[in-house]
Amino acid sequence: MTRGNQSVDEPGDSVAAAAAAVQAGDLVVYPTETVYGLGADALNADAVERAFDAKGRDRSEPLSLGVQSVAAAREHVHADDHTMAFMRAFLPGPVTVLCERADHVPDVLVAGGDTVGVRVPAHDLALDLYAAAGTPVTATSANRSGEPSVRHPDDLDPEFLDAVSSVLDGGRTDGAESTVVDPTTGEIVREGALAGAIEAWLDAH
Repeated sequence: MTRGNQSVDEPGDSVAAAAAAVQAGDLVVYPTETVYGLGADALNADAVERAFDAKGRDRSEPLSLGVQSVAAAREHVHADDHTMAFMRAFLPGPVTVLCERADHVPDVLVAGGDTVGVRVPAHDLALDLYAAAGTPVTATSANRSGEPSVRHPDDLDPEFLDAVSSVLDGGRTDGAESTVVDPTTGEIVREGALAGAIEAWLDAH
């Protein structure tokens, strides 16, 4: 099938093809344990701008970045011991952890703020993509803003796909939203998967 200007094979692209697209500054769609994500090189401001455009997302609403491990996250954020303990307890998993960003994380990703959401999905294809791309990858849902999240590639909007170079097909995903947490303040910003366990951990620490 043809997607955008690129011809791809059914049923989906390879991790290598998707990683090459990310490295080239293009957009990809990939599965996580929650919903399908829209991926771009999170350290490439132009690529991040393309992700915002594809979603029709307001630039005041930051995007998260996905990395392959908690150790990899430390290369891009400043996290105290408490935050690191939280991350080791819940990642990989359906949790977005708010951390102080490092200076090289572009302003556009975080809407000019000081914090960035970190995702380490509990999904092998997502982690393989991050590792092969060799860079943090945006972790935002693969849909136009305001539209429902996507749990299967067949449900992707055709117009949305016009902006995408590669799709990793991991079958149907769980669909539950990640829980967004700021361990520094102990605040659960958005309740989703594992919210009860997270609240118990925060109360205990």
